[in-house]
Amino acid sequence: MKIQKLLSYTRQAVNDYNMIEEGDRIAIGVSGGKDSICLLTALAHMRRFFPVSYDIEAITVSLGFEGCDYSQIAEYCKSLGVRYTVVDTAIGEIIFNQRKEDNPCSLCAKMRKGALNNAAEELGCNKVALGHNKDDVIETFIMSLIYEGRISCFSPVSFLERKKLYSIRPLIYVSEYETRSFVKNLGISPVKNPCPADGNTKRQEIKELVSTLSKTYPTLNGNIFGAVTRGLPDWKRGVKNG
Repeated sequence: MKIQKLLSYTRQAVNDYNMIEEGDRIAIGVSGGKDSICLLTALAHMRRFFPVSYDIEAITVSLGFEGCDYSQIAEYCKSLGVRYTVVDTAIGEIIFNQRKEDNPCSLCAKMRKGALNNAAEELGCNKVALGHNKDDVIETFIMSLIYEGRISCFSPVSFLERKKLYSIRPLIYVSEYETRSFVKNLGISPVKNPCPADGNTKRQEIKELVSTLSKTYPTLNGNIFGAVTRGLPDWKRGVKNG
């Protein structure tokens, strides 16, 4: 995928759900993975032509695992003219060594999001941009259905009352295949996920299930994404939640 297509998808999502407004200061959650690199790239380049002005800050929440090198991300941020902050935490130690969680992903996500929101608040941001892609929408919808018995998914825009922060997800129209292709062409190596649970999660199970079903039902992904956008109240275009 070329940058023009990435920018087109991102701008469409931003416009459809009123994600960015004049004077916004947006913290971009940058894990160093392919999706967050795409998000960083898109929001950095969009500043040049988007009809309202906004500022961005790139933030990485380090879980404390050894061997994570964010130097390439730091250099990339510098080349884009984006200030970059790494927040050091002991989340990995707490979850895997102290609490020894059997199902670590949920707690880890909550702790990472909490650390990201705190950093965003300290940096004077009013919005946090997250790198969920189109496949994440589909997988989250199916996970809610199978594991929770609910018809649900995260929202394109949500509001955290306690922090007075909006969360926005500008990559919801971009597929995982496209993010992988873009980063490969960009020539940046994503930071390897050091988490011991990586690849052995419920989300990975659903990802593999969707992949298998898609071979038999080629329109599956499009149909599910369409059901989400048409059927869930928070996905009505032109309405900002909160």
